[in-house]
Order: sequence, then C-alpha cells, then structure tokens
Amino acid sequence: MSASRNAAALPSSAKEETGAFLPYGRQLIEEDDIAAVAEALRGDYLTTGPISECFERTLARIVGARETVACSSGTAALYIAARALGLGRGHTVIVPAITFLATASAPHLAGAEIVFADVDPESGLMRPSDLEAAVKYMPSGRADAVFPVHFAGQSCDMEGIAQIARGCGMKIVEDSAHALGTVWAGAEGAIYPVGANAHSDLTIFSFHPVKTVAMGEGGAVSANDLELIRRVRRIRNHGLTRDASEFVAHAAAFDSEGAPNPWYYELQSPGFNFRISDINCALGVSQLNKLQRFINARRVLTARYDEALAPLAPLVRPLARDPRSLTAWHIYAVRIDFAAAKRERSRLMRAMAADGIGTQVHYIPVHRQPYYAARYGKQNLPGAEAYYASTLTLPLHPSMSESDVGRVVASLKRHLNA
Repeated sequence: MSASRNAAALPSSAKEETGAFLPYGRQLIEEDDIAAVAEALRGDYLTTGPISECFERTLARIVGARETVACSSGTAALYIAARALGLGRGHTVIVPAITFLATASAPHLAGAEIVFADVDPESGLMRPSDLEAAVKYMPSGRADAVFPVHFAGQSCDMEGIAQIARGCGMKIVEDSAHALGTVWAGAEGAIYPVGANAHSDLTIFSFHPVKTVAMGEGGAVSANDLELIRRVRRIRNHGLTRDASEFVAHAAAFDSEGAPNPWYYELQSPGFNFRISDINCALGVSQLNKLQRFINARRVLTARYDEALAPLAPLVRPLARDPRSLTAWHIYAVRIDFAAAKRERSRLMRAMAADGIGTQVHYIPVHRQPYYAARYGKQNLPGAEAYYASTLTLPLHPSMSESDVGRVVASLKRHLNA
C-alpha cells in the first residue's frame, strides 16, 4: 500500500497521533482505481486506445462539450489549443499574471508573444476590466487571443470576458486546470459547465495528482467545432493525419481504384507526441466516476475552513467569492496580512511544516519570472502583486477529515499569534 493511500485510510485521530504529514494536495487512490489500471495492463492496448476513447466520451458528457481530446498533460493541452487556433509567430496572447507558468509558456512556445493582465487582488481572478486594461496597454490596441484562468476552481466571468474579447476579434481558450466540475450561473438563469465552451473556442483540463481527478499525468481539450476537434487530434499525434479527406498528395495516397492506401499518412504541419496512454485513462475513467463525491468533499471542507477562519478576519480572509460560480474547489487559498501579524510567510510555512502541515503559494506572478521580465520589461500589475504578497494555500483534498481542518487552523492561529 502506498504511503498516500495509507495516510488517507487513517482516521483523523490516528493521523495526529502518528504525526502523518498533511500535504496541501493529494490524490485519493482507492482499490477500484488500482483494479481498473491492472485491467488495462492486461488488455491489448497500452498507448492511446479504447480506454482513452472511453475517457474522452465520459469527460465530454460531464463538461457538456461535443468532444474532448485527451493528451499527456495540461501543458500539452494548452500548447495544442494554441496551435489548433493558429496562434504563433506574429500573434499576441493575453494571460492573467496569477497562474501557473504553463498558461503563458505553452502559447509562447507555439510562437506567440505574451501580455500579462492584472487580477482581482481579493480572488486572484482576471476580470473583464483587467482584460480591457491589458488590451489598452498594447501599442497596437489589439490582441489575437486570451487565456482566462479559472483560479482555485472558481470560474472567471466568462460572459464579461467574452464580450470584450469577441469585440476585439480575439480567440478564447479557458484554462480550467483547476475547475473540473465548476458551473457558471449566467444571465437569465443560464447554466454553463466549465468546459462546455459556451463563451470560448476551447477549454483545457489537467489531471495532475493534486487536481480533483488524478491520472498520474494527463490533460484534455474540450471543443464543439468539428474542424477544431480534427486539428486538436492531429496536433496531439505529431501533426500527422490518416484521414483520406485531408490528403493532398493524391498520387501517393490512393491506389489505382481510388481507395486510400492502408499504410498511408501525411504530415502537413510538424508536431510532437502528446498522446495519452490507456493506463492513465483507465485511472482517469475510474476517477471521473467519483467526481461528484470528490467535489462534495472539497466543498464540505471549504465550508469548514470558512467557518473556522471567520474569527481571524481581517488578519486571515478566504478568497472573495462570485456567487455566479458554483465552484468545485481545487485549492483553499487564504489572504493573510503578514505585516499586521508581524510574521514572514516563509517562517510561517516552515513552522506549519514542523507541525506536519504542508502549505504552498499559488502563484508567483508570471510577469515577475526572469525570462518574461527580461523579454517584456517591468509591468505594473498592482492586483497581482497585492494578491501574491498575501496568499497562502492550505491543505485541501478529499482524503482529509473536518478534524484535519481544525488541526490546520489551530496551527495557523498559533503561529500567527492570533
């Protein structure tokens, strides 16, 4: 039995007695997950095969998209999305400053230049006004695409963002690495699952172990447009196609009777291998079947944190909430007034680690990273800076109990002298 499964199986009292470390994020792998992977290993396919197709159909049904295409990681999904939309050299993509590096680096590696948008300092989310300001910041007054990020699981205001983006002719890719299962309650009672692409061209997901659904490594792109789906599938697999309707070298592609040669394929635009294996997808299908249980557990723990931390306000505050976002929480991030507490964040993190509690910072603003700072110069993004200066991520995963939340809050209070 793995260490993580063993820790997850312990009741909270036993965890405290044994001093088991409580990380900020952790996968929950159960016996049926292991059985699903073992069955895949006994099958005929190890790489992309029928289980991968089952995973894609299941995910598409959950997120309300026409199709999803599974790939090797969330980063691969971002890169594939950028390529599928034709983003590359000579194009500009707007990305919020509070996100993981990949949201910016994937379209940049496809050839695009990046402009960073500010965020709401209370939620970490890019607002429509932040997108508008980023567009005005550009000398040309235009951009080719925007990659909004549904941070911590909470949805951006995609209706507002789309209104601005479409008015400027921008493509839209939703980075939903944090938000599988989140739903947006839009205008006039409309309900939009994140991933349905109601206000975007494509949406990407991640299935890294700390995400709501884990499959070791893995990602996916959801789409509704058939041509985009074809492009995404082609880019996932070296950029080659076996679809006879797409062949251009007809003499080589077809025999004397006009039938496609059975061995034939074409490369029309070179790419990488971003395929996913049936082994990963076997775990993914098993985990998707538990998605609602995992979401419910995270919501219960989030509510317990909110209640337990309320007496510490304004020293410690949860993220600002948008009531239109029916959130499937990925992380529980708080904002701490470290100056008022007279406590450095690094010292607090080390003190809590000594108590057996893992914390993290999501994220260092990407525009601060040496590569982007050297490339684009210093940017004034006060919302992102204020958010970063005050944020700390506390443990949140479905193997936790409510008493684990109490243990985390007690440690936080003690080390903040609150």
